[in-house]
Amino acid sequence: MTLTDRLGIDLPILQAPMAGVQGSALAAAVSASGALGALPCAMLGPDAMADELALIRQRTDRPLNVNFFCHTPPEPDDEREAQWHTALAPYYAEFGLDIGSVTSGPGRRPFDHEACDALEAFRPQVVSFHFGLPAPELLARVKSWGAIVLSSATTVEEARWLEARGVDAVIAQGLEAGGHRGMFLSDALTTQVGIFALLPQIVAAVEVPVIAAGGIADAHGVTAALTLGASAVQVGTAFLCCPEATTSTLHRQALQSDAARHTALTNLYSGRPARGIVTRLMRELGPIGEAAPAFPLATAAIAPLRAAAEAQGSGDFSPLWAGQNASGCREVPAAEVVKALAKGLSPPR
Repeated sequence: MTLTDRLGIDLPILQAPMAGVQGSALAAAVSASGALGALPCAMLGPDAMADELALIRQRTDRPLNVNFFCHTPPEPDDEREAQWHTALAPYYAEFGLDIGSVTSGPGRRPFDHEACDALEAFRPQVVSFHFGLPAPELLARVKSWGAIVLSSATTVEEARWLEARGVDAVIAQGLEAGGHRGMFLSDALTTQVGIFALLPQIVAAVEVPVIAAGGIADAHGVTAALTLGASAVQVGTAFLCCPEATTSTLHRQALQSDAARHTALTNLYSGRPARGIVTRLMRELGPIGEAAPAFPLATAAIAPLRAAAEAQGSGDFSPLWAGQNASGCREVPAAEVVKALAKGLSPPR
């Protein structure tokens, strides 16, 4: 049985879960089109997640991927926080803001028993994880209701680790991918490689199906990934300008400008490496800053600067997440993006 058959979808195309720029509307539209839509839950509490899942079920009964982060929340570090505030103080002064009034932000929620309780009521067909896997007892609960489990690997070692712990398929996340790196066995960015170098190595290293992610923006990229052994592809950036996405106007404008050709990995916005369009903050502080607090604590002090700049029509302090190839990012319905990506594939049976 192919992975497409196991997932219950018509096309070997998955929409990447993208916290902060999408909700139920995009997930439902992609799933209804025959691909696999995804709902990111890292920024949702259990009640909000249940509301979004209910909305999706009202719009489509097709399979859905529900995605969670698996990081360990860090202990606050007062010294590092002070260094971070010192680095940001000139920008606060520029906008007339008081850095002493910074409070903790919404952060990112790891998968826990409370989330699992809420999720079990819906029993989604697919559950995926970023930054490894949850505790064994939580993973066992998810698998007990028949869910197919996916997780991201950025290296061969991570792919083998995931396979050994029972994932049904590995998402090979190439260096080109937008948003947060799924790396979890090492913090070394030198371990990160492009998808067409990573993909065949992971395919050769594991027995489970492999899903290719990163830099895939059109049908040619889909075909190339499948030729190199992928069972499916995962695409994110190409959906960011769809009307069903919640991407801000500033972010959409950047994605469709020449600026989108210059992206970099940065930890300034969350505390963990993530790929986005290069902004003033990244240029002036350097994209990787040692003072940035551990994920997701860096978000809190950035939020007031982002709000102040965006109020003036500027994305200088906004996380403009994007992959290295934004050429497929168009203002068309999600179903049209799916259709374009699937061009040339064999018709679904």
